[in-house]
Amino acid sequence: MFQTFKNAWKIEDLRKRILFTLVVLVIYRLGAAIVVPFIDGRAIKAALSANANTIFSFFDMMTGGGFSDSTIFALSIQPYINASIIINLLQIAIPALERLSREGEQGQQKIAKITRYTTVGIAISLSIVYYFLVKRNDALVYTTGFDGMFAAVVIVLCFTGGALLVMWLGEQIDENGIGSGISLIIFTGIVSNLVKIVPQVISYFMVAAGKVDGALPQPIFFVIIPLIIAMFFAMLIFIVVMSAAERRIPVQYAKRVVGRKMYGGQSTHIPIKVNMTGVLPVIFASSILSVPGTIRDFFSIESGFWASILGFFSTNNWGYAAFYAVLIVAFNYFYVAVQYQPMQMANDIRKNSGTIPGIRPGKPTADFIQRVISKITFIGAIFLVIVATLPIIIDKTTGISIALGGTSVLILVGVALEISETLESYMLMRHHKGFLE
Repeated sequence: MFQTFKNAWKIEDLRKRILFTLVVLVIYRLGAAIVVPFIDGRAIKAALSANANTIFSFFDMMTGGGFSDSTIFALSIQPYINASIIINLLQIAIPALERLSREGEQGQQKIAKITRYTTVGIAISLSIVYYFLVKRNDALVYTTGFDGMFAAVVIVLCFTGGALLVMWLGEQIDENGIGSGISLIIFTGIVSNLVKIVPQVISYFMVAAGKVDGALPQPIFFVIIPLIIAMFFAMLIFIVVMSAAERRIPVQYAKRVVGRKMYGGQSTHIPIKVNMTGVLPVIFASSILSVPGTIRDFFSIESGFWASILGFFSTNNWGYAAFYAVLIVAFNYFYVAVQYQPMQMANDIRKNSGTIPGIRPGKPTADFIQRVISKITFIGAIFLVIVATLPIIIDKTTGISIALGGTSVLILVGVALEISETLESYMLMRHHKGFLE
């Protein structure tokens, strides 16, 4: 990847795109450091730190700490991501949106416009929720009278405007930069949190050496910490390999004579990636499992029947890991079922005079594709479960909690591979070899 970046830097057009992307990301990080007025940032940060099992902690991870710091980019790209997911799912349920999605570039522009309006509504809603979260944790400077009303309006407008500005910055990267703007913004936020890992590792070594007051020496940490670091690098390699893995379905196209020309006759394949859904099933599962902790914290449920039920979904519980794995598998199958239509794929192959060797056209081809997708989906789901639950298992078995979770690692590796592939495709277009070379 570093060699790819070095080669891309030598090309003027790519160098301009890379510099533009870096400037936009710097602007994003500067905005993530500007605190919204009328909020006591230390109070809200302490409240979120004390309740690590809520959906707000998930937002804080995705925003690189901007959520807990109450910055103008506290919502980051989350409203736009939620709006995009909602509109994509509604394209299946609403015929009008489904027709728009099939109208080519013009239809996509209309869908993008609808997504932006939806983003505005979600951003306003989340800003209001954030205001009440701040108010509930006594982190407001002004709470009553005209000053309180003015502070509420300013806070909501700052959070909403920040979310819309981040959406615009992401679109600028899409048009004039390198890679996906949404992915790079999330990538930048997660990378900014990596600095927290170094003090954590140092503190565990200090505990192992008995240099922390009030803590018993733990010499076993001298063995466990290096093993965890080795497992982390092994997981990186595992993610890279599985992200690139695919099952290729061979397709043979028959020869056709149109006029005086002959078409077809070549062999190709349909690539089915092992990790077809990316990190979305993990994000969905994390979001849903954080709801019980959010309810418990919001309504201050500390004892009784509902406290025990909601506490079952705490991240330090084996039940959480089990439900986490089940939801990841379920969402993986659901998302693949939405994105891949075996019957439509079989019809497309048949329309182009193609066949899968040894499989009859029509429904047998669709059934064969469905069986292949089902097997690959299961392998991809197990891969996501291993990556997502490994930090939880390490925490439960060793008592060592590392700030970087499976979701973060998946996003980091996925975005890095995406940037590398984008740069390689740009260079391929500019340095392709001629037919006579």
